[in-house]
Amino acid sequence: MPAAPRAAIRGCLFVLALLVAHTTLAQEHWTFLDNGQVRLGVNMDAGGSIGWFSHSHTPDNLLNAFDHGRYVQQSYYGDVDGSDWNGKPWRYNPVQGGSWKGVPATILDHKEEANTLYVKTKPRQWASGKDVPDMIMEEWLSLDGGLARLKFRMTCSGTVEHQARSQELPAMFVMQRYDTLVFCDKGEQPWSRAPLTRRQPGFPNETVKFSEPWAAWVDGHDEGIGLYFPHTDYATTYRVRDAGIGNVSYIAPVQSFALRPGLVFEYETVLAIGTLEEIRAAFYKLHAHEKQ
Repeated sequence: MPAAPRAAIRGCLFVLALLVAHTTLAQEHWTFLDNGQVRLGVNMDAGGSIGWFSHSHTPDNLLNAFDHGRYVQQSYYGDVDGSDWNGKPWRYNPVQGGSWKGVPATILDHKEEANTLYVKTKPRQWASGKDVPDMIMEEWLSLDGGLARLKFRMTCSGTVEHQARSQELPAMFVMQRYDTLVFCDKGEQPWSRAPLTRRQPGFPNETVKFSEPWAAWVDGHDEGIGLYFPHTDYATTYRVRDAGIGNVSYIAPVQSFALRPGLVFEYETVLAIGTLEEIRAAFYKLHAHEKQ
């Protein structure tokens, strides 16, 4: 096929993809931060959870927001409480986005200024769909060049003290084409540009230990999305390869702690997109700045 018709077809496909993306988003209440380099989107019909991250002016969203559990968001685990997730016994599990049936959590407050967004949410139980009045989730989101900076805070009240559980801080689900997890787990001297490990996890979960607190999901061209998590050095990960839109790649940095009355827990993480080398360079720069 001659170059000109090929270019025209690419242009038509881009416009079509953009129209499909905008039509889908229009059915929900989305708010975007865009600084001309990257675009971060939160769905206000899912508790203000993050479901979009891309370069600016493109319909190519790297995040998978297939249901209310797949957003980049706060979600915590407590004791078994008799709830049921589609036939599976579940536990106390407040989720920022809402329930597995798509009932959204309640936004209590939100403020947008320049390239920053604040959202305060009363979460909802994932399995039962009940409101969780004894927990508040807050997030502060901002763009910094090609990075998205995310700060999360959870405040727990009530009267019940749960057993310690592994907590996702946070979970990140990305599109299936980003099928290779890349990270550093070598060498006794972190941040020394040691060789990277590549893995295509299976299902169910696998545990990964890091010597540098970051990881990236990349495609066959070594392009993708990275997550920086200075609060822990291990994560759980998997890939689902079944046919259909449910295909997904997942990673969640993990800490173990107990939900209890009076607990206030907060942490910060950073998203980056680009080539693997660009992502690694951005996180090395972040680490160097934190050391100063």
